[in-house]
Amino acid sequence: MDARLLSPPPLVELTNGFSDAFDNAVATARSCYSSRVVATAEVRKDERARELRDRIARETYQAGHHTTLQHATFQFAISNVSRQLLWSFFHAHPFYNSEQVSQRYVEVRAGNALVPALPERELALYRATIERQMAAYHDLVELLLAPAEAEYFRLFPGRRRERASWLGQVKKKAQEVARYVLPIATFAHLYHTVSGLTLHRYHRLSRSLDVGDELRLCVEAMVAAVTARDPLFFRDIEEPLPLEATPEAALLEAHGGAGRVGGDRARRFREEFDHALGPWRSRLVDYARNGEATLASSVRSTVGLARDELSDDEAIRRVLSPEENRLLTGSLTLTTLSKATRALAHPTYTFQKKLSHAADSQDQRHRMVPASRPVLGAQYAGGEPDAVVPELVLRTPAALDRFRQSLAETFGAVDALLSSGVAPADALYLLPNAFPIRFEETGDLLHLQHKWTSRLCYTAQEEIWRASLDEVRQVGEVHPRIGRELLPPCTLRARAGVRPTCPEGPRYCGVPVWRLGVEEFERLI
Repeated sequence: MDARLLSPPPLVELTNGFSDAFDNAVATARSCYSSRVVATAEVRKDERARELRDRIARETYQAGHHTTLQHATFQFAISNVSRQLLWSFFHAHPFYNSEQVSQRYVEVRAGNALVPALPERELALYRATIERQMAAYHDLVELLLAPAEAEYFRLFPGRRRERASWLGQVKKKAQEVARYVLPIATFAHLYHTVSGLTLHRYHRLSRSLDVGDELRLCVEAMVAAVTARDPLFFRDIEEPLPLEATPEAALLEAHGGAGRVGGDRARRFREEFDHALGPWRSRLVDYARNGEATLASSVRSTVGLARDELSDDEAIRRVLSPEENRLLTGSLTLTTLSKATRALAHPTYTFQKKLSHAADSQDQRHRMVPASRPVLGAQYAGGEPDAVVPELVLRTPAALDRFRQSLAETFGAVDALLSSGVAPADALYLLPNAFPIRFEETGDLLHLQHKWTSRLCYTAQEEIWRASLDEVRQVGEVHPRIGRELLPPCTLRARAGVRPTCPEGPRYCGVPVWRLGVEEFERLI
């Protein structure tokens, strides 16, 4: 254990990666100015070559020519890291790939959470709160089994005859909802793959708000693992930026201090944000006003046709209708490679959103739809619980009572820790998955169309499904020719005549969604 953590520290193993990343970076740089491809071995073949290698590496790095560092790729197996670390840092940028354990489908075990080093009294409260949250999670699973089962067999009446065979699926539905009371300190394990350039960036920003010691320990372990394989790769690595030099910390310092958490400022922000959001989970606040006309024009440009040959209506239909564009129904996402379909990059939409920490952790995995996510403590007002309540909980009185009890205990513990002087980054690890993230998100139609297709599927997590439904309905109001084509995968396949209609196989949701209009969409689990 690290002295700064009482739980096991991040466990990082380099499972795959370049063995001569430094030399390869220089070989790629030299190839730019050579009549041939320079082999990696050439840059180290003798003393003169190595002197040239070191000079080129230093000069290209200092000049900001960093694409050479992007060729090297490293895959890590990482354990003992909190959901908060993944949300706040490792999944908060576009340049990575992760496959992590799902709380939707894997039951969370007691004691599986980060514990910071705290004074004895505060530590006892922290650990007791984790235990209560885990107990509430298991209680909610049991309380939600009956309503989840009723809804499941309403969707699949034929499966009642083999009820026992399907109870595992029912339990997963209950777990998906019960996890909202789990702390964001809950551990995850994952494969995480990044380029060498991203690792340099991780190290430079490893002193960031929200996750403190945990982030630093994890990044240091990643850098050490790569250094063990290639001692030269981080030879010119920059020192981490001090926390006070990061823009978030500097901005907070100018308005009450980077350690500020809770109080009237956060409460005023929350009230202002929620008033503007109104009844929406995701509200359209800005968009490209001429989006449809620009989309049509850009389609014409890709094939060199004038307006009298290709109307706006036909141009939009050619790239967005599954009957016309078969790329929309394949399992591979080919739209970024197709010249015509890349025209979808021009219409853009900005949404004001409020999602639970759990749902936003999925939303942010759509890496090409960027968002300005918050420093978590800056949005914590303290006092009464602030949470997103899942629909199944709202419809189950006993579960709702247990959910509210757990929230009251959790928020009371967080407030008590903060009042005792515990650092916000440590106290806020106790916040439940239900804690709301309030933020703005902007995407172009090219990547939003992919996101909406996957998240309008009834197997998507229920909260992100509802937010996506909000979004496509509002886009349809301002851009009806675009909006009518924003559909779940089964509807796209049905319209294109692709069989089977549902691409999910045994994970079929039980609802023939392709027979419904978007205005008819509704679900409970």
